[in-house]
Amino acid sequence: MQDNPFRSTNLALRFMLLATLLICLIASGCSGAETGAISTPVAPDEPSATRVLNRQLQDSEDTREQRQRLVDNYIAPVVSDARVVAASQAVPRHCFIPTESLDYAYYDHALPIGYGQTISQPSLVATMTELLELEDGDRVLEIGTGSGYQAAILRELTDEVYSIEIIPQLLDIAREVLDALDYGDIHLLRADGYNGWPEYAPYDAIIVTAAPDHLPTPLVEQLSPEGGRMVIPIGPVGNVQTLWLVIRQQDEVQMERIMSVVFVPFTREQDS
Repeated sequence: MQDNPFRSTNLALRFMLLATLLICLIASGCSGAETGAISTPVAPDEPSATRVLNRQLQDSEDTREQRQRLVDNYIAPVVSDARVVAASQAVPRHCFIPTESLDYAYYDHALPIGYGQTISQPSLVATMTELLELEDGDRVLEIGTGSGYQAAILRELTDEVYSIEIIPQLLDIAREVLDALDYGDIHLLRADGYNGWPEYAPYDAIIVTAAPDHLPTPLVEQLSPEGGRMVIPIGPVGNVQTLWLVIRQQDEVQMERIMSVVFVPFTREQDS
């Protein structure tokens, strides 16, 4: 039988198409995210599908200079604890916010981080941290991991940091960022923060980064009875709240009003 030239050409084209498809599949499976970002699997059954973590994880001379100006102008004037000032200099705030807000990372403002939540203004984070009077070795619980920035500040001051977040997407992002910045030993839990984390109680300090409308009894009970300190905003949703310092001495609880603040509402399990 005589060879069909068109049949030979079709076979060659098919071979070229298959080879090209194979090369594309290999390339897509090995390609990484942009510099400074993290790619993670979307789902176990889709190993080639990735999402890009919307965070810039590289520090630079420019961001360090911006951070230094922030500390000099807004944190050092209101915070007397040199360890808290040093922690604010050490933690790269820009890594904890979405990349579209990078231009504002070192302004003394709260910024949105998605899911209706915010990262607090740096001077307020430093003020609340100072009120805890943390010492090396203290056990501290944070209610409301959010971006992970406050947890990183706490980790600069003590090696026992526990943090609870009710929104799973935020917790996943915070975990990736904290791991990438060598804060992988911070303990994170997805749970209703109202109930605290009794497994590791008592805590020398508790910090709450969202505002309930009353003082949660479980958190008070998890404070160390030997002078445990809690900093918490309390007040109505969508209105000005009050930041309180709560100190527990045995069965006695003292409350000191610190300042007026505005925080996002305290989300409970039934609300999430």
